[in-house]
Amino acid sequence: MGALDWGIVGAYLVGTLAIGLWLARRASGSLVEFFVSGRSLPWWLAGTSMAATTFSVDTPLYVTGVVARRGIAGNWEWWAFALSHVLLIYLFARLWRRAEVVTDAELTEIRYGGRPAAVLRGTRAFLFAVPINCIAIGYVMLAMRKVIEALGVLEALPPWLPGDGRLWIVVGLSIFVMVYAGVSGLWGVVATDFVQFGLAMLGALLVAGYAIVDIGGVGELKAGLEAAGRADTLRMVPRPGSVDLPMGTFLAYLGIQWWAWRRSDGGGEFVQRMSAAKTEKDAEKAAWLFNLLHYVLRAWPWILAALAALVVFPNLEDPEMGYPLLMLRYLPAGVLGLVVASFVAAFMSTVSTQINWGASYVVNDLWARFVEPDASQKKLVFMGRLASVLMVACGGAAAFFTSDVGTVFRFVIAIGTGPGAVLILRWFWWRVNAWAELTAMLAGFGIALLTYTNVFPPLEFGARLAVTAFGSGVIWIAVMFMTKPESDETLDTFYRRVRPGGPGWGRVRQRTGIEPVTELGPDLMRTLGAVLLLFGLMFAAGGAMLYEWRTATIAAVVGVVGLVILRRWHSVGEVT
Repeated sequence: MGALDWGIVGAYLVGTLAIGLWLARRASGSLVEFFVSGRSLPWWLAGTSMAATTFSVDTPLYVTGVVARRGIAGNWEWWAFALSHVLLIYLFARLWRRAEVVTDAELTEIRYGGRPAAVLRGTRAFLFAVPINCIAIGYVMLAMRKVIEALGVLEALPPWLPGDGRLWIVVGLSIFVMVYAGVSGLWGVVATDFVQFGLAMLGALLVAGYAIVDIGGVGELKAGLEAAGRADTLRMVPRPGSVDLPMGTFLAYLGIQWWAWRRSDGGGEFVQRMSAAKTEKDAEKAAWLFNLLHYVLRAWPWILAALAALVVFPNLEDPEMGYPLLMLRYLPAGVLGLVVASFVAAFMSTVSTQINWGASYVVNDLWARFVEPDASQKKLVFMGRLASVLMVACGGAAAFFTSDVGTVFRFVIAIGTGPGAVLILRWFWWRVNAWAELTAMLAGFGIALLTYTNVFPPLEFGARLAVTAFGSGVIWIAVMFMTKPESDETLDTFYRRVRPGGPGWGRVRQRTGIEPVTELGPDLMRTLGAVLLLFGLMFAAGGAMLYEWRTATIAAVVGVVGLVILRRWHSVGEVT
């Protein structure tokens, strides 16, 4: 890192802070302005922000580690979530926008009634805002810590700073993020996300491009992997009997993980963006854009860089460090500064979102709901900024109790597994009640934690998901049928507001005389078409980049079939 590199990073930080300060006044008016941008976000900004949020400094390190340990097929650990993210487009985006909530926890007291709904809202808000969110912030900070170590930044710190230099850098960056996120609210977060996503993508392309060119091209890259006995690394689906990625774990990704985890219907910061979109159609388009950016555009630069790291650094003790080491090995002055700035951008886009989203739970679903219901809008905005400080402090603490990004990522998935089926069914079946959702959330969390203790024998990740998902399922289904359904008044109010489709609301539809906005059957057909199109595009692109022409051809055909289905079912069943 020379003077030019540091100058580029510094210029980026100044520009980001300027955007946040410029938007500060716009976010200070009310809770809705601060946390959901006054519900006026254009779809392209909301969708890009969703993609930027999931593109952090940890993700290229995580993918590098996954490819080193499990090959390209190991990415199914996150590719599987595409199934739930496509559901978001045609089943949930419009429903969330129509609900007009600030957080997904707020929906619980619209969908359910009475004291159980209030307990569920408070429990969900606390669980997701504090332990789960802070762990998520912590592993993003952990990745930033690894990049700092690899770049040798510690040597540039003044000698009079006490303690661990990594702590000072990570905390300093986090405080910087907290300032612009706390001052400007969601407007500042999404505006900087747009810039940060472009910069982060440019950085990923530069790292992969420089490394592949130096190796001699993709052909030489593949030859190097074969010579090292790593030919299976190129497989996009695991070989039966694979030790690196057991077939049981792969099937659990495809058959359990995407519907069982806590964001099966969107959830978290995605709901925040869709609630902030201008219209229901904008929310749907934002979800489409996110899927294309997240799965098709940016997956392969990371994977190419990870493959290059295997050839250039074949014996790394910590394979996640391969990505930043590629940066140091190949990038010239100026370009290195640009890519480091892209890492800082990726870090800031995710942490700013986690801060704003976690604070929204604390203020909207805990403070304003249970502590001070009559608080003024100005007081609530102040509490939002105060809660942002809490998020940073907890995340910073979590960052120094972990060492492996992939391990923490899987832990977050595990403890969030269990409530997913309830979250999907509550939109389409009147019988789901607050006790069912509360039980599913707590049972899944508890069972997942138990699988990490001596109560269970050592489990493969797929077995852990199955035990958690089906174990919690038995419990919440029993509790649901042992407790009373929601009152007709509560169900009718929710249905009038959201107007979901499907036969599960037949009796409510008869009482209210109101038709759903869209029919469930055509929505499911559109979802099927979108899944085929998305995976077809993703694997066609990957196959072409790796000269795997058979894979690219088959994937392209699958994508065309998906496109035909989408065109056939476009606008079918929309009642409006």
